[in-house]
Amino acid sequence: MSTNKDNFNVADLSTALNAEDRADLVNALKNKLQDLAGKHSDVLESLTPVVRKRVDALREIQTQHDDLEAKFFEERAILEAKYQKLYQPLYTKRYEIVNGEVEVEGLEPAKDVEEKGVPDFWLIAMKNNEVLAEEISERDEGALKFLRDIKWSRVDNPKGFKLEFYFDTNTFFKNSVLTKTYHMIDEDEPILEKAIGTEIEWYPGKSLTQKILKKKPKKGSKNAKPITKTEQCESFFNFFSPPQVPEEDDDIDEDAAEELQNLMEQDYDIGSTIRDKIIPHAVSWFTGEAAQDEYGDIEEDDEEEDEDDEEDDEDDEEEDDDEDDEEDDEEESKNRKKSSAVRKGGVRAPAGDGPQGERPPECKQQ
Repeated sequence: MSTNKDNFNVADLSTALNAEDRADLVNALKNKLQDLAGKHSDVLESLTPVVRKRVDALREIQTQHDDLEAKFFEERAILEAKYQKLYQPLYTKRYEIVNGEVEVEGLEPAKDVEEKGVPDFWLIAMKNNEVLAEEISERDEGALKFLRDIKWSRVDNPKGFKLEFYFDTNTFFKNSVLTKTYHMIDEDEPILEKAIGTEIEWYPGKSLTQKILKKKPKKGSKNAKPITKTEQCESFFNFFSPPQVPEEDDDIDEDAAEELQNLMEQDYDIGSTIRDKIIPHAVSWFTGEAAQDEYGDIEEDDEEEDEDDEEDDEDDEEEDDDEDDEEDDEEESKNRKKSSAVRKGGVRAPAGDGPQGERPPECKQQ
């Protein structure tokens, strides 16, 4: 099975590791470098002794850098754990305001249930993120309106992280909490091993991940009842049924393995977006400020590129016009020369296959 090990994202993976495993990431990188050095040993062998000695000195510097980087990962993990605890009271206050359990200072407690809290807070926050907006269908919005909170936590055995989605009582499913857990494996290098999601207990006829199609029986058919067929459909709630890796590599061919790899990367991208962007900066995504900060620069770059393209097109048109003018001038010059030569009476027709003085066959006037 193809695991695409040469292309892993260090930034994403490092955030998914716990404190004890930060140094392992650096060791994995060092091992990777050593493997590459072994594969390309012919490069080192081709160096002169003097250059080889300089390269060895550079490699020693790299080792010192890697040791410092390992300490950085360790200290960053401790710092992250410290601040993660400091964040929790703030997340609690956010939860209470969003769900109308407390009122902010200066406001009278809302009497009407519909006026409490911030309606559709998490739904709007997620829809303002491009990665998540692509996953949320119009049918999903009714259920996501009941979303009260999203939390994440590290898991140590096996290492990884878990997302928890807390829902109010609703008409779509029985679960009050839906979870998604990402398990990481660290052998040659840290990679995503698998993801596990909650099995959603849908109420009858309420599933958002499936739709039931009813077809009328053909004329003359003995069965008069409509034929029902269940089809999978796009939904954010498919996030809780992640792609599964076969137990044996032999169970999957190369094309299917590549497709599975892409699906797992997309699934991890959604999970890490919720963990790293939506949860810590939810109100900024709700107001759209985070989207403006993240995507505004991209739009400005696109506009600049469009302006550059327009300028290039104008330049091309001017060049074309100049070329046309030059061609016209050349043609006029040739005509003047021809006219002058005719007046002098000494010009022959161009040589061709036909008799002397005639145009070649392809140039005869019709």
